[in-house]
Amino acid sequence: MTDTITPEDQAALAATVRAAYEASTAVYPVGGRTSLNYGLPAARAGIELSLAKINRVVDYPARDMTITVEAGITMAALAATLAAERQRLPIDAPHADRATLGGVIATNWSGPLRLGHGTIRDNVIGISAVDGRGTPFKGGGRVVKNVAGYDFCKLLTGSMGTIGVITQVTLKVKPIPERSALVACRVNDLAHADRLLAALITSKTRPAAMELVAGTAWSDNPALEPLGAGDFGHLVVAVEGTEPEVEWQQARLVAEGREGKTEFIPLQGPTKFNSSSDNDRSPPHDLWRRLVDFPAAEAALVLKAAVPPSRTIEMIRVVQEAADCSIQAHAGNGIVIARYPTFPAGGVSRLLVGRIQPAAQNAGGSVVVLSSTLGGELTRQAVWGTTCGAGMLMEAVKREFDPNNILNSGRFVFP
Repeated sequence: MTDTITPEDQAALAATVRAAYEASTAVYPVGGRTSLNYGLPAARAGIELSLAKINRVVDYPARDMTITVEAGITMAALAATLAAERQRLPIDAPHADRATLGGVIATNWSGPLRLGHGTIRDNVIGISAVDGRGTPFKGGGRVVKNVAGYDFCKLLTGSMGTIGVITQVTLKVKPIPERSALVACRVNDLAHADRLLAALITSKTRPAAMELVAGTAWSDNPALEPLGAGDFGHLVVAVEGTEPEVEWQQARLVAEGREGKTEFIPLQGPTKFNSSSDNDRSPPHDLWRRLVDFPAAEAALVLKAAVPPSRTIEMIRVVQEAADCSIQAHAGNGIVIARYPTFPAGGVSRLLVGRIQPAAQNAGGSVVVLSSTLGGELTRQAVWGTTCGAGMLMEAVKREFDPNNILNSGRFVFP
């Protein structure tokens, strides 16, 4: 990077990108800098475009359950604004005090609550952005029932800022539940985990999250029962609703567990899903924060595999056989996150391309690298996997929106 530019508003941002286009200068949009290790390094020198000042609440008709905000707003500030009306955006983002909404959308980030509430793309109903020529464009609108124009909301979600700099977003939001709680059990082995997950599919409860965790990263949490010799890890189930609904679901999970000879234990104490504050350090809340923050911790290598939910256990076995790691699986969605604290030098690309990615593809899924400290050892294919025909289509879209290839050049699936 050669310089950091922080525009005062959306018009100034568009003018900055327009000038960069005319000069063929690379532009790297940044928000809270929480995902700079996601993707490949920048391909060439250029300007860092900060959205720190583009962070206003534009419109908040709370009774319509929507909000329009600028993309530089932090997830914590957004949560605080919504909480004043007993509402929330049910998306879990690590480092919420720094992570920006635009960054969460650009990286398509989602966490444990995706089981009960979907991902960020399910909540974006209107979006404004600036393309690689410095031309503003938008799609969707400010009402939930809006089908006008192209679906730029989904096109920009997960695009890593490579086809447009997101400047403004309209979201649909939800009420904050009266109560939320966690229930956990020890898991003996992967076969036991498979049985537990199969039982939860037919459970009369409706979990908001089902998190299967294992490894040293989880061994010191006071909310979880100590493991016995040979135990695999824990299954943590989140439930939410009214006070009677949560009490019933907790009791039902305990009863269903006994039927399968498994002891589910309700974790006592307040648990604040999507809290804008970390002041509550009760064990359940601290466990929830760890579940949200796990993928963002620094490690030699952090992978995310996405497979059909029925292949979750199979994928956990594959990543564990590769090297010693800690695991967090959004088990109801088929998302497996593996965090390797250390990794032998020189073998990571070979392992990813030769073993882990083919296993995910055979299961009908994919693997990407969330972060790594291994530097130049990672190739484009190792980080993003094989895109095949989809890659050609994505490159064609990129050329239409960014003909000079100035937006986040080299960081995504195309050079």
